[in-house]
Amino acid sequence: MLKRTARLLATTFVAASLTLSVTACSKGGATSTQAASGGTQTLTLWTHNAGNKGELAAIQSVVDDYNASQTAYKVDLQAFPQDSYNQSVVAAAAAKKLPCILDIDQPNVANWAWAGYLAPIEGMDDILSKYLPSTVAKWNGKTYAYGYYDVSLTWVTRESILKKYGIRVPTIDQPWTGEEFASALAKVKASGDFTYPADLATGWTGEWWPYGYSPFLQSFGGDLINRTDFTSAEGVLNGDAAVKWGEWFQGLAKDGMISKKSSADPTADFINGKTAFLWNGSWTAVPVREKVKDVVFAPPVDFGNGPKVGGGSWTWGYSTGCASPEGALDYLKFAAQDKYVAKVAKDTNNIPTTDAAAAMVPGFEPGGENDVFRQYSKKFTVMRPETPGYPFLATAFTKGAQDILNGADVKKTLDQMVADIDDNQKANNFFQQ
Repeated sequence: MLKRTARLLATTFVAASLTLSVTACSKGGATSTQAASGGTQTLTLWTHNAGNKGELAAIQSVVDDYNASQTAYKVDLQAFPQDSYNQSVVAAAAAKKLPCILDIDQPNVANWAWAGYLAPIEGMDDILSKYLPSTVAKWNGKTYAYGYYDVSLTWVTRESILKKYGIRVPTIDQPWTGEEFASALAKVKASGDFTYPADLATGWTGEWWPYGYSPFLQSFGGDLINRTDFTSAEGVLNGDAAVKWGEWFQGLAKDGMISKKSSADPTADFINGKTAFLWNGSWTAVPVREKVKDVVFAPPVDFGNGPKVGGGSWTWGYSTGCASPEGALDYLKFAAQDKYVAKVAKDTNNIPTTDAAAAMVPGFEPGGENDVFRQYSKKFTVMRPETPGYPFLATAFTKGAQDILNGADVKKTLDQMVADIDDNQKANNFFQQ
C-alpha cells in the first residue's frame, strides 16, 4: 500500500485532468449506468483500486455490507487500473455514461464539479463535520466528496544523526526554523558522511511537485494562487516571498544539499544511509520503521509563515447523471460510518479521517506511534487550491519548479508561471462561479 500511495502522489493524472480543464467548458452532464431489476435498483460504483488488493478489498467489504443491509439498492463495484482511471471517467463523462458513485482524486473535485460531472452532497453536514477538513472536498461553497483518509508530509531522520551533529529535536509546537534547518544541512554536508544531506524526492514526477513543494512556498509566505477569488496568481506566486522560496529551492541543488533528480526510491536511499533527512509522506513510516530503530518523523520546517503540509487524497462522490440520486446519497451516508473509515484507513496504512475511527486503528489512537501524522495533518494542512483550474495550475507549477531547480532565473520563471496560470483562469472563466 505504501508504495502505491507514493506512486499516487508521484504519478498523477495531471495530463488527463488538464485535458478536462480545457474541454469541459460546455459543462456537459453525464448519465448513469444503472439498471433496475425486480424492484431493486443497481447503482454502479467506480474505483481506481484495481491494482491495490488491500484497498479494493476494503471498499468491497463496505459495498457488501451495504447490499446486505437493505433491498432497495444494489451497488455494483467496478474497479479500474489507477493509471487509466481518470481517462475512463473523462471518456464516460463525454459519452454521458458516468457511473452513479465514483472515487475522485481530491485535487480534481473542483474541476469535475465545475464541468457538471459531480452533484453536491447534501444532508451529510453533521457526519462530515467530524471528518478532517482535508478529507471533505468543497467547491463554490458546496460539498462534493469525502474521503476515508489522508496522508501527511514529514521530515524523516534519525535520533543518532541529530545527536551526532548537535541538531535540536524538533516538536510539533517548536519545529525547526528555516535558519536552524539551513544550519543542520550545512553541518551534515561538512561531515562528508552522506551522498547528500537531504532528499526531497526530486526524481518523482507529476502531482508530487505541487503536493510536496508548494508547502515550502506557502511557509515562505507565497502561494499557488490568490485564494480570495482565485482569479490570479499575481503577487503570491511571483512576489517577494515566492522569490525567496525559489532562491532557497534552487540553492539546495546549487549548494549540493540535494540532488536535482533523486532516485526512484528515496526511502531506500535514506534507510541505506545515503541521506540524513528525507522529505516524504506518512506512507513511508512502515518500511522505515522496519529498518531504522531510532527514526524521527519531524514536523515541516517553519520558513517564516508557519509550517505547512499538503492535504487531500482519494474521495467519494456521485454523478449528476445518476438516475437514483437518493440511492447514491443513501450509500454515501452508510459508507461514511466510523467503522468503515477505520477499515479503509487500517488496510491502507493511512490517517483515519475521524477521531472515533482513529481510536479503532492501532497506531493512530491518541499517543500511538502514528498519531503524530494525524496531528501534523490537523495543524499544518493547506489544501491545494480548490479551483477548477487546478490541473493546469499544477502542471505550470511543476514545470516552473523544475526549471528553477535546474538553474533558471527565479523571478522570470515565476512571472511566466503567473502569466500562464492567469491566462488559463481567464480563458475558462473558472472564477465566475
